[in-house]
Amino acid sequence: MGILHEDVVIIKQTEKEDEATVITINCPDKTGLGCDLCRIILFFGLSIVRGDVSTDGKWCYIVFWVVGKPSTRWSLLKKRLLEACPSCSSANTLIYYPPELLPPKPPDVFLLKFCCHDRQGLLHDVTHVLSELELIIQRVKVSTTPDGMVMDLFFITDTRGVLHTSKRKQDTYDHIKAVVGDTMVSCDIEMVGPEITACSQGPPFLIPPSITEDTFSLEMLDQCQRVSQHSNSVSVNIDNSLSPAHTLIQIVCRDHKGLLYDIMRTLKDYNIQISYGRFTTKGNKDCEIDLFVVQSDGKKIIDPSKQNALCSRIRMELFRPLRVALVNRGPDTELLVANPVELCGKGRPLVFYDITLALKMLNIDIFSAEISRHMIGGREWEVYRVLLDEEEGSCVPRSRIEEAVWSMLMGWE
Repeated sequence: MGILHEDVVIIKQTEKEDEATVITINCPDKTGLGCDLCRIILFFGLSIVRGDVSTDGKWCYIVFWVVGKPSTRWSLLKKRLLEACPSCSSANTLIYYPPELLPPKPPDVFLLKFCCHDRQGLLHDVTHVLSELELIIQRVKVSTTPDGMVMDLFFITDTRGVLHTSKRKQDTYDHIKAVVGDTMVSCDIEMVGPEITACSQGPPFLIPPSITEDTFSLEMLDQCQRVSQHSNSVSVNIDNSLSPAHTLIQIVCRDHKGLLYDIMRTLKDYNIQISYGRFTTKGNKDCEIDLFVVQSDGKKIIDPSKQNALCSRIRMELFRPLRVALVNRGPDTELLVANPVELCGKGRPLVFYDITLALKMLNIDIFSAEISRHMIGGREWEVYRVLLDEEEGSCVPRSRIEEAVWSMLMGWE
């Protein structure tokens, strides 16, 4: 006896603005499924306000209550969630994906190159178009010439996997043309090798060591929580006394954009399987999460060193899921944003979108921008570097810029 394909993912849209839409997923289980689903929901610009997860080790049942923009394309969201679910034929066993055994096949990478006259907010408008087209930005190289021309190089992958076709390329060109207008000089899309988006060893060039050490060090957490201007206290506790077969992880923290994704990706990287979980958001935006979990061998987490390592990592990922800093580059100011990459190679969705939106709302122009990946502290990081075009007499304080970008990324705007 099976389940109909269309019943694997059911989306019950709300008819009232103040109520959440309910997404129900009923499919075979696999380690990291929750992370994959949360990443998709985050990519569609939705926030999870409540969640329930349960599994018997073979089959899982997940319910998410989500809120977001009224323009959400629910049918497309359902399609993407279905693609992330294992097929029903795999329900006879739990699927584990050790990263060293199953390296993901790199998607085809394309170079989108266009030249046009610059204007304020242009980079965000183009980023918005690419997001709506489900084109994932892997790397970016943006530069502005003294005569007001801008050359944008976007290294992108296509969620739909059809960017090699003439129809998809023309559709992308038409959408960009609609945003840029008659100021566009040229636009071209071509396939390039996946090595163009490969990770570099070491921190980004020209970033002071003091910045990278403070930004990426796990040991800085306690000090950061005491002095940070961003109030985001995180409590993580592990209890093995309440269940004979599972370890209970209890988390209390302030809500932020992608909170459940940050928890799920951390557990996925540790190959931890959730047997039952509940996520709730309180009226004051505090969140409580209870997760009954087991290791990849099906046993509880007994080793104190493993418990401490897992608790520390969860605390860090929730307290600082992204790193934001402003640094001096000679007379200019550069915005640095970084986020950890999952072991499977996938980065956090919509980071560049939020950065460019925050700067657009502050009426700050972007002189140049670059996205690259680097190994820092034994982990792969996606690093966004944005050189700000600060005109003489700019009245936006640096602290306000950093705060605005951080708040946009955390969903606190």
